[in-house]
Amino acid sequence: MIGYSHLEEFIKTNGMEASFMESIRSLMEKYKEELIEIRQDFHMNPELSFKEYRTTEKIKELLVKYNIEIVDIGIETGVIGLLRGKEEGPTIALRGDIDALPIFEENNVPYKSRVEGVMHACGHDVHATSLLGAAMILSELRDEIKGNVKFIFQPAEEVNKGAKLLVEKGVMENPKVDAVFGLHNHPDIPAGKVGVKLGGLMAAVDTIRVQVKGVGGHGAIPNRTIDPIVASSAIIMGLQSVVSRNVNPLEAAVVSIGTINAGIANNVIPEEVRMTGTVRSFSKELRKELPSLLERNIENSAKAYGAEATLEYIFDLPAVINEEEMYKLGVAAVSEICTPEGIVDPIPSMGGEDFSIYMEKAPGCFYWLGVGNQEKECVYQWHNPKFNIDEDALPIGSGILAESVMKAIDYFIAKNKR
Repeated sequence: MIGYSHLEEFIKTNGMEASFMESIRSLMEKYKEELIEIRQDFHMNPELSFKEYRTTEKIKELLVKYNIEIVDIGIETGVIGLLRGKEEGPTIALRGDIDALPIFEENNVPYKSRVEGVMHACGHDVHATSLLGAAMILSELRDEIKGNVKFIFQPAEEVNKGAKLLVEKGVMENPKVDAVFGLHNHPDIPAGKVGVKLGGLMAAVDTIRVQVKGVGGHGAIPNRTIDPIVASSAIIMGLQSVVSRNVNPLEAAVVSIGTINAGIANNVIPEEVRMTGTVRSFSKELRKELPSLLERNIENSAKAYGAEATLEYIFDLPAVINEEEMYKLGVAAVSEICTPEGIVDPIPSMGGEDFSIYMEKAPGCFYWLGVGNQEKECVYQWHNPKFNIDEDALPIGSGILAESVMKAIDYFIAKNKR
Protein backbone atom coordinates (compact mmCIF):
# COMPACT_ATOMS: atom_id res chain seq x y z
CA MET A 1 0.00 0.00 0.00
CA ILE A 2 1.20 3.50 -0.79
CA GLY A 3 1.02 6.09 1.95
CA TYR A 4 0.74 9.80 1.27
CA SER A 5 4.31 10.34 2.43
CA HIS A 6 5.55 8.17 -0.47
CA LEU A 7 3.65 9.97 -3.22
CA GLU A 8 5.84 13.03 -3.69
CA GLU A 9 7.87 11.48 -6.50
CA PHE A 10 4.73 10.10 -8.19
CA ILE A 11 3.05 13.50 -8.12
CA LYS A 12 6.15 15.17 -9.54
CA THR A 13 6.37 12.73 -12.45
CA ASN A 14 2.64 12.91 -13.19
CA GLY A 15 2.12 16.63 -12.94
CA MET A 16 0.61 18.64 -15.75
CA GLU A 17 2.24 21.55 -17.44
CA ALA A 18 1.74 24.69 -15.40
CA SER A 19 0.00 26.50 -18.26
CA PHE A 20 -2.54 23.71 -18.68
CA MET A 21 -3.25 23.58 -14.96
CA GLU A 22 -3.77 27.32 -14.95
CA SER A 23 -6.38 26.82 -17.67
CA ILE A 24 -8.31 24.35 -15.50
CA ARG A 25 -8.11 26.60 -12.44
CA SER A 26 -9.20 29.59 -14.49
CA LEU A 27 -12.20 27.67 -15.83
CA MET A 28 -13.12 26.51 -12.32
CA GLU A 29 -13.31 30.13 -11.26
CA LYS A 30 -15.07 31.18 -14.46
CA TYR A 31 -17.92 28.74 -13.93
CA LYS A 32 -18.24 28.99 -10.14
CA GLU A 33 -21.29 31.25 -10.05
CA GLU A 34 -23.04 29.28 -12.78
CA LEU A 35 -22.39 26.05 -10.89
CA ILE A 36 -23.93 27.52 -7.75
CA GLU A 37 -27.02 28.55 -9.73
CA ILE A 38 -27.31 25.08 -11.26
CA ARG A 39 -26.95 23.35 -7.90
CA GLN A 40 -29.56 25.57 -6.29
CA ASP A 41 -31.95 24.92 -9.18
CA PHE A 42 -31.51 21.16 -8.73
CA HIS A 43 -31.94 21.56 -4.98
CA MET A 44 -35.21 23.46 -5.34
CA ASN A 45 -36.59 20.87 -7.75
CA PRO A 46 -35.66 17.44 -6.37
CA GLU A 47 -37.04 14.25 -7.91
CA LEU A 48 -37.21 10.70 -6.57
CA SER A 49 -35.56 7.66 -8.14
CA PHE A 50 -36.60 6.96 -11.74
CA LYS A 51 -38.73 10.12 -11.68
CA GLU A 52 -35.94 12.56 -12.49
CA TYR A 53 -37.62 13.93 -15.62
CA ARG A 54 -37.06 17.66 -15.07
CA THR A 55 -33.50 17.06 -13.93
CA THR A 56 -32.86 14.99 -17.05
CA GLU A 57 -34.10 17.73 -19.36
CA LYS A 58 -32.08 20.38 -17.54
CA ILE A 59 -28.89 18.32 -17.91
CA LYS A 60 -29.53 17.68 -21.60
CA GLU A 61 -30.08 21.39 -22.19
CA LEU A 62 -26.75 22.25 -20.56
CA LEU A 63 -24.79 19.53 -22.35
CA VAL A 64 -26.11 20.68 -25.72
CA LYS A 65 -25.14 24.25 -24.79
CA TYR A 66 -21.54 23.07 -24.38
CA ASN A 67 -21.55 21.02 -27.59
CA ILE A 68 -21.50 17.64 -25.89
CA GLU A 69 -23.20 14.78 -27.72
CA ILE A 70 -26.23 13.13 -26.05
CA VAL A 71 -26.08 9.34 -26.32
CA ASP A 72 -29.40 7.50 -26.36
CA ILE A 73 -29.12 4.14 -24.58
CA GLY A 74 -32.86 3.70 -24.04
CA ILE A 75 -33.44 5.17 -20.58
CA GLU A 76 -36.33 7.41 -19.47
CA THR A 77 -34.36 9.36 -16.88
CA GLY A 78 -30.68 10.03 -16.64
CA VAL A 79 -28.37 11.30 -19.36
CA ILE A 80 -25.25 10.02 -21.08
CA GLY A 81 -23.02 12.65 -22.66
CA LEU A 82 -20.03 12.01 -24.90
CA LEU A 83 -17.21 14.40 -25.66
CA ARG A 84 -14.87 13.32 -28.43
CA GLY A 85 -11.41 14.80 -28.16
CA LYS A 86 -9.20 16.02 -30.97
CA GLU A 87 -7.45 12.65 -31.24
CA GLU A 88 -8.49 9.03 -30.86
CA GLY A 89 -7.51 7.45 -27.58
CA PRO A 90 -8.79 6.04 -24.27
CA THR A 91 -12.36 6.63 -23.07
CA ILE A 92 -12.72 7.86 -19.51
CA ALA A 93 -16.11 7.94 -17.79
CA LEU A 94 -17.24 10.36 -15.10
CA ARG A 95 -20.35 9.56 -13.10
CA GLY A 96 -22.73 11.62 -10.99
CA ASP A 97 -26.07 10.51 -9.52
CA ILE A 98 -29.16 12.74 -9.75
CA ASP A 99 -32.00 11.39 -7.57
CA ALA A 100 -33.32 12.79 -4.28
CA LEU A 101 -34.90 11.35 -1.12
CA PRO A 102 -38.41 11.29 0.41
CA ILE A 103 -37.48 13.74 3.19
CA PHE A 104 -39.08 17.04 4.30
CA GLU A 105 -36.42 19.74 4.17
CA GLU A 106 -35.94 21.84 7.32
CA ASN A 107 -33.36 24.33 6.01
CA ASN A 108 -34.37 27.98 5.90
CA VAL A 109 -32.60 28.95 2.69
CA PRO A 110 -33.81 30.71 -0.50
CA TYR A 111 -33.24 27.54 -2.51
CA LYS A 112 -35.18 25.26 -0.16
CA SER A 113 -36.96 22.36 -1.83
CA ARG A 114 -40.20 23.37 -3.53
CA VAL A 115 -41.40 19.75 -3.65
CA GLU A 116 -43.13 18.78 -0.43
CA GLY A 117 -41.61 15.71 1.15
CA VAL A 118 -38.73 15.44 -1.33
CA MET A 119 -35.21 16.74 -0.72
CA HIS A 120 -31.66 16.44 -1.97
CA ALA A 121 -30.62 15.32 1.50
CA CYS A 122 -27.75 13.18 0.23
CA GLY A 123 -26.22 15.80 -2.02
CA HIS A 124 -26.83 14.29 -5.42
CA ASP A 125 -27.47 17.83 -6.61
CA VAL A 126 -23.80 18.43 -5.73
CA HIS A 127 -22.66 15.40 -7.71
CA ALA A 128 -24.69 16.28 -10.80
CA THR A 129 -23.46 19.88 -10.67
CA SER A 130 -19.82 18.85 -10.23
CA LEU A 131 -20.15 16.57 -13.25
CA LEU A 132 -21.70 19.35 -15.31
CA GLY A 133 -18.84 21.61 -14.26
CA ALA A 134 -16.34 19.02 -15.45
CA ALA A 135 -18.21 18.86 -18.76
CA MET A 136 -17.99 22.66 -19.10
CA ILE A 137 -14.27 22.67 -18.36
CA LEU A 138 -13.44 19.76 -20.67
CA SER A 139 -15.58 21.13 -23.48
CA GLU A 140 -13.31 24.17 -23.60
CA LEU A 141 -10.23 21.95 -23.54
CA ARG A 142 -11.41 19.37 -26.07
CA ASP A 143 -8.55 20.17 -28.44
CA GLU A 144 -6.18 18.98 -25.69
CA ILE A 145 -8.01 15.69 -25.10
CA LYS A 146 -6.47 12.63 -26.74
CA GLY A 147 -9.47 10.40 -26.31
CA ASN A 148 -13.12 10.48 -25.25
CA VAL A 149 -15.03 11.43 -22.13
CA LYS A 150 -18.36 9.87 -21.12
CA PHE A 151 -20.51 11.82 -18.68
CA ILE A 152 -22.86 9.48 -16.83
CA PHE A 153 -25.74 11.27 -15.09
CA GLN A 154 -27.25 8.31 -13.30
CA PRO A 155 -30.80 7.93 -11.95
CA ALA A 156 -31.92 5.87 -8.96
CA GLU A 157 -28.78 5.51 -6.88
CA GLU A 158 -30.81 5.68 -3.68
CA VAL A 159 -32.61 2.42 -4.55
CA ASN A 160 -29.46 0.64 -5.79
CA LYS A 161 -30.90 0.17 -9.28
CA GLY A 162 -29.60 2.98 -11.46
CA ALA A 163 -26.06 1.76 -12.10
CA LYS A 164 -27.24 -1.79 -12.79
CA LEU A 165 -29.74 -0.50 -15.36
CA LEU A 166 -27.21 1.68 -17.15
CA VAL A 167 -24.60 -1.08 -17.30
CA GLU A 168 -27.25 -3.47 -18.68
CA LYS A 169 -28.06 -0.83 -21.32
CA GLY A 170 -24.41 -0.73 -22.39
CA VAL A 171 -23.20 2.54 -20.87
CA MET A 172 -19.67 1.14 -20.45
CA GLU A 173 -19.45 0.22 -24.14
CA ASN A 174 -19.45 2.00 -27.54
CA PRO A 175 -16.88 3.34 -26.95
CA LYS A 176 -15.60 0.98 -24.30
CA VAL A 177 -14.71 2.71 -21.04
CA ASP A 178 -11.10 2.33 -19.91
CA ALA A 179 -11.53 3.92 -16.46
CA VAL A 180 -14.27 5.56 -14.42
CA PHE A 181 -14.16 8.30 -11.78
CA GLY A 182 -16.80 9.67 -9.44
CA LEU A 183 -17.28 11.46 -6.17
CA HIS A 184 -19.62 11.75 -3.21
CA ASN A 185 -19.82 14.77 -0.97
CA HIS A 186 -18.85 14.35 2.69
CA PRO A 187 -19.90 16.83 5.40
CA ASP A 188 -17.22 15.60 7.83
CA ILE A 189 -14.50 16.74 5.43
CA PRO A 190 -14.04 20.55 5.24
CA ALA A 191 -14.72 22.26 1.94
CA GLY A 192 -11.43 22.65 0.12
CA LYS A 193 -10.25 19.17 1.01
CA VAL A 194 -10.89 15.83 -0.67
CA GLY A 195 -10.78 12.29 0.66
CA VAL A 196 -8.75 9.82 -1.42
CA LYS A 197 -8.56 6.27 -0.08
CA LEU A 198 -6.43 3.33 -1.15
CA GLY A 199 -8.50 0.14 -0.93
CA GLY A 200 -11.99 -0.13 0.52
CA LEU A 201 -13.88 3.15 0.83
CA MET A 202 -17.53 2.02 1.01
CA ALA A 203 -18.88 -1.40 1.91
CA ALA A 204 -20.61 -4.10 -0.08
CA VAL A 205 -24.37 -4.00 0.44
CA ASP A 206 -26.42 -7.21 0.67
CA THR A 207 -30.01 -7.93 1.70
CA ILE A 208 -31.28 -10.83 3.78
CA ARG A 209 -34.83 -12.14 4.06
CA VAL A 210 -35.64 -14.60 6.82
CA GLN A 211 -38.81 -16.64 7.17
CA VAL A 212 -39.44 -18.40 10.48
CA LYS A 213 -42.24 -20.99 10.64
CA GLY A 214 -43.84 -22.31 13.81
CA VAL A 215 -47.22 -23.56 14.99
CA GLY A 216 -49.76 -20.88 15.86
CA GLY A 217 -52.23 -20.91 18.70
CA HIS A 218 -53.66 -19.11 21.68
CA GLY A 219 -51.31 -16.78 23.50
CA ALA A 220 -52.58 -18.16 26.82
CA ILE A 221 -51.64 -21.72 25.87
CA PRO A 222 -48.09 -21.38 24.51
CA ASN A 223 -47.21 -24.99 25.31
CA ARG A 224 -49.51 -26.07 22.47
CA THR A 225 -47.62 -23.92 19.97
CA ILE A 226 -44.18 -23.45 18.47
CA ASP A 227 -43.70 -19.74 18.86
CA PRO A 228 -41.92 -18.23 15.84
CA ILE A 229 -41.64 -14.85 17.59
CA VAL A 230 -39.53 -16.29 20.40
CA ALA A 231 -37.47 -18.20 17.84
CA SER A 232 -37.04 -15.00 15.81
CA SER A 233 -35.84 -13.14 18.88
CA ALA A 234 -33.18 -15.79 19.39
CA ILE A 235 -32.21 -15.56 15.72
CA ILE A 236 -31.77 -11.79 15.91
CA MET A 237 -29.54 -12.05 18.96
CA GLY A 238 -27.64 -15.00 17.53
CA LEU A 239 -26.87 -13.22 14.28
CA GLN A 240 -24.69 -10.75 16.16
CA SER A 241 -22.38 -13.60 17.11
CA VAL A 242 -21.60 -14.13 13.43
CA VAL A 243 -19.72 -10.82 13.41
CA SER A 244 -18.27 -11.15 16.90
CA ARG A 245 -17.26 -14.83 16.73
CA ASN A 246 -17.13 -16.01 13.10
CA VAL A 247 -15.56 -13.00 11.37
CA ASN A 248 -11.89 -12.10 11.73
CA PRO A 249 -11.74 -9.21 14.24
CA LEU A 250 -9.48 -7.32 11.82
CA GLU A 251 -12.16 -7.32 9.12
CA ALA A 252 -15.27 -5.15 9.05
CA ALA A 253 -18.79 -6.56 8.86
CA VAL A 254 -22.28 -5.55 9.93
CA VAL A 255 -25.48 -7.61 10.22
CA SER A 256 -28.60 -5.61 11.07
CA ILE A 257 -32.26 -6.62 11.06
CA GLY A 258 -34.43 -3.74 9.90
CA THR A 259 -37.97 -5.14 9.70
CA ILE A 260 -40.00 -7.76 11.60
CA ASN A 261 -43.52 -8.68 10.53
CA ALA A 262 -45.76 -11.13 12.37
CA GLY A 263 -49.12 -11.53 14.04
CA ILE A 264 -52.57 -9.96 13.87
CA ALA A 265 -53.71 -9.91 17.50
CA ASN A 266 -52.17 -9.49 20.94
CA ASN A 267 -53.38 -12.88 22.19
CA VAL A 268 -52.56 -14.99 19.14
CA ILE A 269 -49.23 -16.70 18.54
CA PRO A 270 -48.73 -16.51 14.75
CA GLU A 271 -47.71 -19.24 12.35
CA GLU A 272 -44.73 -17.36 10.94
CA VAL A 273 -42.45 -14.35 11.18
CA ARG A 274 -40.79 -12.57 8.27
CA MET A 275 -37.72 -10.41 8.76
CA THR A 276 -35.42 -8.41 6.50
CA GLY A 277 -32.00 -7.01 7.15
CA THR A 278 -28.81 -5.64 5.67
CA VAL A 279 -25.32 -7.14 5.61
CA ARG A 280 -22.21 -5.04 5.00
CA SER A 281 -18.62 -6.12 4.35
CA PHE A 282 -15.44 -5.19 2.47
CA SER A 283 -13.56 -8.43 1.90
CA LYS A 284 -14.60 -10.33 -1.23
CA GLU A 285 -13.69 -13.61 0.44
CA LEU A 286 -15.72 -12.85 3.57
CA ARG A 287 -18.69 -11.76 1.46
CA LYS A 288 -18.73 -15.19 -0.18
CA GLU A 289 -18.70 -16.90 3.23
CA LEU A 290 -21.38 -14.80 4.92
CA PRO A 291 -24.46 -16.55 3.42
CA SER A 292 -23.43 -19.95 4.80
CA LEU A 293 -22.41 -18.47 8.17
CA LEU A 294 -25.76 -16.70 8.52
CA GLU A 295 -27.78 -19.67 7.28
CA ARG A 296 -26.19 -22.05 9.80
CA ASN A 297 -26.82 -19.64 12.65
CA ILE A 298 -30.42 -18.95 11.60
CA GLU A 299 -31.39 -22.58 11.06
CA ASN A 300 -29.84 -23.81 14.31
CA SER A 301 -31.33 -21.00 16.38
CA ALA A 302 -34.78 -21.85 15.02
CA LYS A 303 -34.33 -25.59 15.68
CA ALA A 304 -33.52 -24.88 19.32
CA TYR A 305 -37.12 -23.65 19.66
CA GLY A 306 -38.70 -26.31 17.48
CA ALA A 307 -39.22 -23.90 14.59
CA GLU A 308 -37.98 -23.90 11.01
CA ALA A 309 -36.23 -20.99 9.31
CA THR A 310 -35.03 -20.22 5.82
CA LEU A 311 -32.67 -17.54 4.57
CA GLU A 312 -32.72 -15.72 1.25
CA TYR A 313 -29.42 -13.90 0.70
CA ILE A 314 -29.36 -11.23 -2.04
CA PHE A 315 -26.06 -9.81 -3.28
CA ASP A 316 -26.93 -6.18 -4.02
CA LEU A 317 -23.75 -4.12 -4.46
CA PRO A 318 -20.04 -4.90 -4.26
CA ALA A 319 -17.72 -2.72 -2.21
CA VAL A 320 -16.19 0.48 -3.57
CA ILE A 321 -12.49 -0.37 -3.66
CA ASN A 322 -9.89 2.00 -5.10
CA GLU A 323 -7.13 -0.13 -6.62
CA GLU A 324 -3.58 1.15 -6.40
CA GLU A 325 -3.01 2.49 -9.92
CA MET A 326 -6.27 4.44 -10.03
CA TYR A 327 -5.68 5.64 -6.48
CA LYS A 328 -2.33 7.06 -7.57
CA LEU A 329 -3.99 8.94 -10.41
CA GLY A 330 -6.58 10.23 -7.95
CA VAL A 331 -3.95 11.51 -5.56
CA ALA A 332 -2.10 13.22 -8.40
CA ALA A 333 -5.32 14.87 -9.63
CA VAL A 334 -6.36 16.13 -6.20
CA SER A 335 -2.82 17.32 -5.47
CA GLU A 336 -2.91 19.63 -8.47
CA ILE A 337 -6.40 20.98 -7.79
CA CYS A 338 -6.18 21.27 -3.99
CA THR A 339 -2.38 20.90 -3.41
CA PRO A 340 -1.14 17.85 -1.44
CA GLU A 341 -2.28 19.52 1.79
CA GLY A 342 -5.85 19.26 0.54
CA ILE A 343 -5.81 15.45 0.55
CA VAL A 344 -7.51 13.63 3.42
CA ASP A 345 -7.05 9.92 4.13
CA PRO A 346 -10.68 9.15 5.09
CA ILE A 347 -12.11 6.55 7.42
CA PRO A 348 -14.05 4.02 5.29
CA SER A 349 -17.83 3.88 5.60
CA MET A 350 -20.09 0.85 5.95
CA GLY A 351 -22.53 2.72 3.74
CA GLY A 352 -22.81 1.53 0.16
CA GLU A 353 -22.61 3.14 -3.29
CA ASP A 354 -23.65 1.67 -6.62
CA PHE A 355 -20.64 3.33 -8.25
CA SER A 356 -19.09 -0.07 -7.51
CA ILE A 357 -21.15 -1.56 -10.36
CA TYR A 358 -19.13 0.48 -12.87
CA MET A 359 -15.89 -0.58 -11.16
CA GLU A 360 -16.73 -4.18 -12.03
CA LYS A 361 -16.45 -3.18 -15.70
CA ALA A 362 -13.48 -0.82 -15.56
CA PRO A 363 -10.88 0.30 -13.00
CA GLY A 364 -11.71 3.50 -11.22
CA CYS A 365 -11.36 5.84 -8.30
CA PHE A 366 -14.08 7.27 -6.08
CA TYR A 367 -13.49 10.47 -4.09
CA TRP A 368 -15.09 12.05 -1.07
CA LEU A 369 -15.54 15.75 -1.77
CA GLY A 370 -15.34 17.89 1.34
CA VAL A 371 -18.42 20.10 1.74
CA GLY A 372 -18.41 20.79 5.48
CA ASN A 373 -18.21 24.22 7.08
CA GLN A 374 -19.19 24.85 10.69
CA GLU A 375 -19.43 28.63 10.22
CA LYS A 376 -22.02 28.09 7.46
CA GLU A 377 -23.78 25.36 9.52
CA CYS A 378 -22.93 22.75 6.89
CA VAL A 379 -22.41 20.02 9.47
CA TYR A 380 -25.41 17.70 9.15
CA GLN A 381 -25.00 14.17 7.87
CA TRP A 382 -26.47 12.63 4.73
CA HIS A 383 -30.24 12.01 4.85
CA ASN A 384 -30.72 14.63 7.56
CA PRO A 385 -33.53 17.19 6.88
CA LYS A 386 -30.99 19.98 7.59
CA PHE A 387 -28.28 18.62 5.31
CA ASN A 388 -26.55 21.38 3.32
CA ILE A 389 -23.17 22.04 1.74
CA ASP A 390 -20.57 24.77 1.40
CA GLU A 391 -20.96 25.69 -2.26
CA ASP A 392 -17.30 26.67 -2.51
CA ALA A 393 -16.77 22.93 -3.01
CA LEU A 394 -18.58 22.86 -6.37
CA PRO A 395 -15.75 24.13 -8.62
CA ILE A 396 -13.33 21.89 -6.71
CA GLY A 397 -15.44 18.83 -7.48
CA SER A 398 -15.61 19.89 -11.12
CA GLY A 399 -11.89 20.49 -11.36
CA ILE A 400 -10.99 17.17 -9.77
CA LEU A 401 -13.18 15.23 -12.18
CA ALA A 402 -11.79 17.13 -15.16
CA GLU A 403 -8.22 16.63 -13.98
CA SER A 404 -8.88 12.92 -13.40
CA VAL A 405 -9.79 12.57 -17.07
CA MET A 406 -6.55 14.16 -18.24
CA LYS A 407 -4.45 12.11 -15.82
CA ALA A 408 -6.16 8.86 -16.84
CA ILE A 409 -5.85 9.49 -20.59
CA ASP A 410 -2.12 10.19 -20.24
CA TYR A 411 -1.75 7.07 -18.09
CA PHE A 412 -3.43 4.75 -20.60
CA ILE A 413 -1.59 6.25 -23.59
CA ALA A 414 1.72 5.69 -21.79
CA LYS A 415 0.69 2.19 -20.72
CA ASN A 416 -0.23 1.19 -24.28
CA LYS A 417 3.19 2.31 -25.52
CA ARG A 418 5.05 0.02 -23.12
